[in-house]
Order: sequence, then structure tokens, then C-alpha cells
Amino acid sequence: MEEKIKILIVEDEMIIAANISLQLTHLGYEVIGIIPRAEEVLPLIRAQQPDILLLDINLKGDLDGIDLAHLIQKEFKIPTIFLTANSDETHFNRAKAVNPYAFISKPFKKLDLQRAIELTVLRIEEENTKKENGVSEENFVLSDAIFVRSHDKMVKVNIQDILYIEAERNYCKIHCKDKEHLLVATLKDLEEKLLVNNLMRIHRSFIINLFHIDEIANSHVVIAKKAIPISADLKKQLLQHIQKI
Repeated sequence: MEEKIKILIVEDEMIIAANISLQLTHLGYEVIGIIPRAEEVLPLIRAQQPDILLLDINLKGDLDGIDLAHLIQKEFKIPTIFLTANSDETHFNRAKAVNPYAFISKPFKKLDLQRAIELTVLRIEEENTKKENGVSEENFVLSDAIFVRSHDKMVKVNIQDILYIEAERNYCKIHCKDKEHLLVATLKDLEEKLLVNNLMRIHRSFIINLFHIDEIANSHVVIAKKAIPISADLKKQLLQHIQKI
């Protein structure tokens, strides 16, 4: 039986905290506690260390979430996701200093929470793999397939099955017909490794599979009902590329 990811919630608005806990439980994670005050966090972590810390920046009291994250990092290396209703530049720059794995802005949707946790888990798994065997991600991109980490195994995704690849900050989401995969890599890095004629970058956030294009419009292409933007210059390159394959 696969061990559940343990998550600690530090949030002083208990209705929000309870809602987050319920959502995480439904998603299959284990919530090991809900703590409203910064001063109570370190004793609990020393007794039971979580895999992920979900931490509100705007905690009431002498310490806010960023101060608390600094204190925790002196003793532990726990991946942290910040929750915040205040996204001003000052808070953001202070928060960046503790290298959080993600930010979730309040109010947020269930999907925002789900994606932030999934991306954090994926990054943890990739980091652990590299520590254990020093495997480079370059080994996982082949001429006809990409190997994508899914929990404790590598899943082969055939290039021909890829509809399009979408950038999500330092991650890529690989869209196939029946499934999506997350890959720890920037779109630029992936573009350099995927030397395949039928894959082409047509936007700063998208690489598409030319074989799966359904429509080519003035400012976008359509793949599996998804409209993907394209500039006039790149549209010209796209049409030339299609004629060659």
C-alpha cells in the first residue's frame, strides 16, 4: 500500500483551514494537523514532520508565515506552499527568499490547490530520484518518447500520442488524448531536447504536435478543441513546416 503524502496546514482562519483539509483528504492526502498560530508549529514538526507545509503568509501574532518559514528552514527542509490574500511586491519578495515550492492566492479554487500540491509532490519525487541515483532528466527524453515520473515509476509517453505541451512555470503539462502528465522541465529545455519534426513551438507557452492540428485560423490553431495562440510570423513558419513533413 502506497504511503500517503502528509500535509500540515498552518492557517488562522479556521473555516478556510477546515475546507482545505477536507479537499486534501478527498484528494487522497493525509492532513496531520491544522495549526492557527506560528508559535505552535515547530513543536508539532519536531514530533511529526510533514512532507509538505501549507502555510498562510498573513498569520496573526508576532510571527507571520514568512518569519515562521525562516525559522523552520533552520531545522528542517520541508517543501512549503504559501497561501496569501496579499500579493503585493513587498510580501512576494520576502516570500521568495525562503524558496517556496508554490503560491496559492486567496480566494482559490479546488483545482488551484490540487495543482499546487501535485506539482510540489512531483518536484519532491524528482529531487529524491536525483539524490538517490544522480539520474539526469536528459535520460528521460528520447527520439520517440518522453519518460514521465508518476509516483514511484517512470511512465512512457509516445511522441505520436502527444497533442500539445503547455508551460506551467518550471513545469510542463503534456496533453494526450485521454490523459495529462506533468514533467519537471521548462518548455525551453524540453524544446531543445525534443528534436522531432512533428513537434513545433508556436507560442511562448505551447509546443504542438502538427499531426493533431484540427484547424489553422488567423491567430490560433485548434487541437482537440483547444485554441492555441500563434503569431503571424510563426503561422508562416508553421505552414512551411507542415509542407516538409
